[in-house]
Amino acid sequence: MSKRHSAKYKIDRRMGENIWGRPKSPINQRSYGPGQHGQRRKSKVSDFGLQLKAKQKLKGYYGNLTEKQFSRTYEEAARRKGNTSENLIALLESRLDAVVYRSKFVPTVFAARQFVNHGHVQVNGKRVNIASYRVSAGDVISVRERSRNMALVLEAIQSSERDIPDYLQVDGKGLSTTFVRAPGLEEVPYPVKMEPNLVVEFYAS
Repeated sequence: MSKRHSAKYKIDRRMGENIWGRPKSPINQRSYGPGQHGQRRKSKVSDFGLQLKAKQKLKGYYGNLTEKQFSRTYEEAARRKGNTSENLIALLESRLDAVVYRSKFVPTVFAARQFVNHGHVQVNGKRVNIASYRVSAGDVISVRERSRNMALVLEAIQSSERDIPDYLQVDGKGLSTTFVRAPGLEEVPYPVKMEPNLVVEFYAS
């Protein structure tokens, strides 16, 4: 188990929000931060602090990407035409592990990364084991036939915790999904408010 995976709920407590909307999150019982100083009175946060928190929250949501991975994604979003914050969300939601998670093939985004890395996923009929692989509109993402009876897959598809967004067309019986289009911010079903505009300000400052 990776350190990122074992510490996933520390991200919730550090952010002070249940960023995945999961009932098991410790923030539901303890709304203060982790560590011996977690219950201190919160001081007013600077503009930089708000920008940093927005970046850490968005980065953490996608399985706590490394800073290098996240900054590269931002740089590509900034190079593309159009609104950089919208481009950033579109690129993050186009990651293969994000699509697997959104399609409810696995219960968490951490499980999605591991699921892809272990070779359980195909894109257009070919096995892909790179979690950061970027899917395109029209791509069909499916769970390999030999992996469809895994306990975490069965748990996820029966869960009522999350809704499948409109930019995915999911075939629950065939355990496949078509990536219809890269979404805008308003289409993404984040359980908490994400502020990619502040992330853009963080990198631009």
